[in-house]
Amino acid sequence: MNKRHITSAISQTFGKFASKEFPEWFQKIVNQSYVSLMGLDMSEFHAPSSYKSLNALFTRHLREMRKFSLAAEDFISPCDSLISECGTLVDDYALQIKGMRYKTDELLGQNFTQKEKDAVHNGDFINFYLSPKDYHRYHIPTNMKVLKAVHIPGKFYPVNFPSLKKRLNLFIENERVVLQCETMEGKRFYMVLVSALNVGVMKVSFEPRIQTNADVVGEQVYEFDNLYLDKGDDFGCFEMGSTIVIISEKGMFEEILIKAGEKVKFGDTIAKLNI
Repeated sequence: MNKRHITSAISQTFGKFASKEFPEWFQKIVNQSYVSLMGLDMSEFHAPSSYKSLNALFTRHLREMRKFSLAAEDFISPCDSLISECGTLVDDYALQIKGMRYKTDELLGQNFTQKEKDAVHNGDFINFYLSPKDYHRYHIPTNMKVLKAVHIPGKFYPVNFPSLKKRLNLFIENERVVLQCETMEGKRFYMVLVSALNVGVMKVSFEPRIQTNADVVGEQVYEFDNLYLDKGDDFGCFEMGSTIVIISEKGMFEEILIKAGEKVKFGDTIAKLNI
């Protein structure tokens, strides 16, 4: 078995602390300290003292579902985040951050055919960075079908801006889960969940066999026949902040409505689909 990277050990250790349920009086101090330190906006959530562990606070659910457009052409943000980069792929190159490129073929891993990878060449990409203070759950951006999920073990480097600027191919080195998706109009796109330091786990609710930051060697593949999900569905969470990358085939989007540096929230319309 391959020796695990130090970032994995650090993330696992932090995960054990975050998952521990301390005595109520102490847990309240831990939770409130985190809320104050990180500047969490808890207006849409339960009181910090109601969460029995720090991890429960990280992965908190909304008290009430947000309203979002149900129009078929409106593609919504899957999460609360900062748009670190977005734009058009040049062949299979996307920007990790301005001036730092990565190859989407490598990001998608070994368990997609070259034809499947070629489908998104010269398409569009959007990178969503979730900071530790953001809402950590992710949602479905449009009515769609999931064709395949691939878990790619890797490292757990931080994905904040200083790290993105100094580490080439950070998204490709880090552990990730790649979802191959299809819109109701038959357009292909990928949603890539990228780990980060202290993200011990990435949950994918429709496939509980995916166990991230675990003793897994090699890519794990899960294929689906009739897995349809609705826009807005909650399909999992990061345990701490991280990154989601969406890569679409050319022409799937009529227009992308956001740009790098903008903050978005789950439910915001961020693009228009060609339908």
